Amino acid sequence: MPHSLRPQFRGGGPVMAFFGLIGNDRAMAESTYNGRESASEKAARKRREGHHRGARTADRKGQAWEDAERTRQDRRGWWSR
Repeated sequence: MPHSLRPQFRGGGPVMAFFGLIGNDRAMAESTYNGRESASEKAARKRREGHHRGARTADRKGQAWEDAERTRQDRRGWWSR
């Protein structure tokens, strides 16, 4: 390829930007994503929350049963005493 047809990258350009990423990805991640939840932490949190998904529903159903049972027992009237 003749020299006149080669792309000219001055001032760092995309090639230098690409090579600037190699080797400093940890340092970049520490500064760029500082204070943010990582993808693996988010996945673990979602997994933990998923294990408790049915607990709230079961608790509500149990409370509803208790309320219904209490109401049923209270409705028996004066002859059940």
